Parts: sequence; C-alpha cells; structure tokens
Amino acid sequence: MLPRVRLAITLGDPRGIGPEIVAAALRDSRVLAAPDLLLVGPRGTGLMVDEVIGEWTAGQSAADAGRLAGLTVDRAITLAQDAVVDGLVTAPLDKHALHAGGYDFPGHTELLAARTGRSVAMMLAATRPAPGTVNPLRVVLATTHIALRDVPDALTADAIARAADVTRNGLRDWFRIPEPRIALCALNPHAGDGGRFGREDDDLLTPTARECGLLGPFPADTVFVRAMRGAFDAVIAPYHDVGMTAIKVASFGSAVNVTLGLPFPRTSPDHGTAIDIAGQGIADPSSMIEAILLCAAIARESGTRRT
Repeated sequence: MLPRVRLAITLGDPRGIGPEIVAAALRDSRVLAAPDLLLVGPRGTGLMVDEVIGEWTAGQSAADAGRLAGLTVDRAITLAQDAVVDGLVTAPLDKHALHAGGYDFPGHTELLAARTGRSVAMMLAATRPAPGTVNPLRVVLATTHIALRDVPDALTADAIARAADVTRNGLRDWFRIPEPRIALCALNPHAGDGGRFGREDDDLLTPTARECGLLGPFPADTVFVRAMRGAFDAVIAPYHDVGMTAIKVASFGSAVNVTLGLPFPRTSPDHGTAIDIAGQGIADPSSMIEAILLCAAIARESGTRRT
C-alpha cells in the first residue's frame, strides 16, 4: 500500500497573508483528512516549520523577504525532485521583493521551469462549475508575465504549440480527460473581424490552431462562457490579463493556479500576497484550501507519487 500523499507547503512572502492562510488551512477538516503536510519557510512566521529556511523578523526589508521566499521555493523544489514529497503548494510571492532578493524571475512559474528544465504552462483551474454552468473553467496562458506591448512578438506559433502540448498532456494525466477539447482565445476584438482589427488571428492563430488540434480562435467575449457551458475543457489565452480576468471573475476563491508540465504537481491560490491586510485576521483561506486538496488529488491519482 502506498503511503499517504505528502505535500510541501511554502509560506510565501513572510510580509503577506501566506502564513495566516496556511495556518487557517491546517485547521480545515478536509485538509486534515487528505495529505501529510511539510511546511517550508523561515522561523518567525508564527507557524511550526518543518524545513527551516532562515529567520524572519517583522520590519526586515522587502529584499530580505524576497530572498527568504525564493530560498523556500528552491528548497521545496529539491524536496519534490528527491521524492521526499509528492507535490508542492506555494503561498504567494511578491515579485518585486523576489527580484530585490536576488531572484530574477517574474514569479513561481518561471522559477519552476528554470529549476526543473521543463516546458511548463500556467493554468488557473476552477475546482467546481460556477452557478448556472456545467463545466469548471480552466484557462492556460500562452504568454505569461510580460508587458502588453510585447505580446504580439511573444505570441508565436511555437508558443501556442507548446501551450497546446502541455495543456493536452496535463488534462489527460492530471485531470483524467482522455480527449481534451481545447479552445484558443483570439488576440484581437471579434477575432480581428476579417482583418479590420488586426491580422494576427487570421494569419497566425487560425493556422496554428488547426495544426495543433485546437478549436478556434474564438473571440474573448464568448469563448470563456462557452467553456463554462460545456463546449471546451480548457481555453488557451493569448496573454495574461484576458485569461486571468475571466477565471477570477468566474471563480475567485475557488480557483487554483496549477503549473502544468512539471514532473510533480504544483498548485497555489488564485491571489497575491495582500500585504495590506496581512495580520488583520481577515484573509480568506478558501483558495489555499482548494490548492492543497487539488494538489493532493493530482498526486494521488496521477501516478507521480513517491513509492
């Protein structure tokens, strides 16, 4: 018999709400019944940490917080690569602090890709259908944390093809969808309207979708609704905000960030550090709870577990 699923939980930026939403999740009966949890982070966060990464004292600099957060993620990745844990759940990072602390990555996704050498994709996945719909919305990004002006250059046929491959494999292996139906969201309003609003959808997205076995491209103002009504299992979005806005409006608090393409599951909440409300006792742990439960389910059912 395999042992219980074991997950590493990183505490994120110690100035933010990460430690308190982790603490709240540890009191949830569903979390207590699911995986064994190994907490990774610095001392001084108010939690009993299993893998100690330095010391944190209130009032330290943002750079100190970013360095400790980055070291914490690095340690958790090593634990997963060494099969000490079956997956990672990461509390939010502050990107500016991470950079100031010596980590030149926009966020977790890029750091995980660099450390594992894998082609990955960022997916926000609802854990249940929104009221009045039948399908949980899943959104994958073809480009991630870049300026909007840089999107047309970064949105290449290769970028779309990589996202399509990683998404298809992730839906099959981690979500048990044998034949995923994946839609491509258009770049321009009304999918370019025959070239009136740009040629990218006709000249790039349409032939690439055909070559990659994707459906579309479909306009952004309808494709996500169609997915929620059951037409598609996931939508690949051309840039960050069009995809993230859709999933967060539809499922904020019950959606989970999943890094597809890794040799182990990694999930995180669908929100940031919320430093402005940290320590006030009002942070909602719902998405962290969902992230833990989803990571445990993927590890348990996907065949990626340690033996």
